[in-house]
Amino acid sequence: MGKLTTHVLDTAHGRPGAGIAIRLYRCAGDGRQLLGTFVTNADGRCDAPLLADAALCVGTHELEFAVGDYFAGLGVALAEPRFLDVVCLRFGIADAAAHYHVPLLVSPFSYSTYRGS
Repeated sequence: MGKLTTHVLDTAHGRPGAGIAIRLYRCAGDGRQLLGTFVTNADGRCDAPLLADAALCVGTHELEFAVGDYFAGLGVALAEPRFLDVVCLRFGIADAAAHYHVPLLVSPFSYSTYRGS
């Protein structure tokens, strides 16, 4: 069955984004349903899939990454308001039997993502 995973890489410091709070939502109509909250481990990953098997459904989802708090916790001088505070990635799951890996590469001033494997 399918699963959803993520991985955060701190491109400013060349290391995994450890200790980053993540929220996962399912989007429907004009609303969102919170499916779970997670924190990345020392490798910048979550210890288990965010969704797996029957919990992974076709539809639109969002991941919110609290990157502003992460960089502030490292002592990075950030302007107020922060340029990046919460990075929100909205993506679609079209095949509930597939593996969706959504990495985030982030610095205090930029980010990128892609569908990984």
